[in-house]
Amino acid sequence: MSLVSLNGIQLNYDVTGSGPLVLLVMGSGSPGRVWRTYQVPALVKAGFRVVTVDNRGIAPSSESAAGITMADLVGDTAALIEHLGAPAHVVGTSMGSRVVAELALARPELLGKAVMFAATARPHPVSSMLNRGEQALFDKGIQLPPEYAAAVKAMLNLSPHTLADPAKAQEWLDIFEFTSGKGTPGTRAQLGMDRSQDRREAYRRITVPSLVVGFADDQMVPPRFCREVAEAIPGARYAEIERCGHYGYLERPDEINRVLVEFLSAA
Repeated sequence: MSLVSLNGIQLNYDVTGSGPLVLLVMGSGSPGRVWRTYQVPALVKAGFRVVTVDNRGIAPSSESAAGITMADLVGDTAALIEHLGAPAHVVGTSMGSRVVAELALARPELLGKAVMFAATARPHPVSSMLNRGEQALFDKGIQLPPEYAAAVKAMLNLSPHTLADPAKAQEWLDIFEFTSGKGTPGTRAQLGMDRSQDRREAYRRITVPSLVVGFADDQMVPPRFCREVAEAIPGARYAEIERCGHYGYLERPDEINRVLVEFLSAA
């Protein structure tokens, strides 16, 4: 792991393997190491040099508790690619997919290919209300019981097909219960980012070869929003993975990795 000063902050990243550069950008509230369970080994095996990063807001990167903008995250990602040696293929999920899309729009010369999991270009009332509720819990100092927080997280982020297996469901619940807890000032700053804009029209100007991947049972970012992103980006490919939810890259990693490696390896 390396901690480097870039774009006015400290940014923590990790590099594995050798070959063409692939940078993985995680979603809101999650550290870069989440990618290391499944995606990093698959990409390294396929011959890529893979970088994971703790986004601004996730310690030990600077938490930036005073506030974070999408432009900040895009600038951080661009600076890291320049530090490591452009160009890079960039892969993101959820909030990370928005970072990828905005980076492809703002700094296309830094990217080889762009991949967006669980991508959306516009807000939705339910997800917006959930976000405001999560901010309110932090601001009022309310911490949900770990058991309840785990059950809610499972229902929001996993496929019904995953939860239908009691043993598999319990495995996930144990993980969520163990990792539940009060957020940090940095994760609160990520929650407070402006998500109000509709960026579909802007994404029509993206020229980077792009793949958008939707997860069929995703309740947080339903696939129709992913299809909108793919339809907005000229020439973008769209793939939809069945029997997985918002954490599809963890629920069905073999299928996700196959689609990812095929796209990045194609001439």
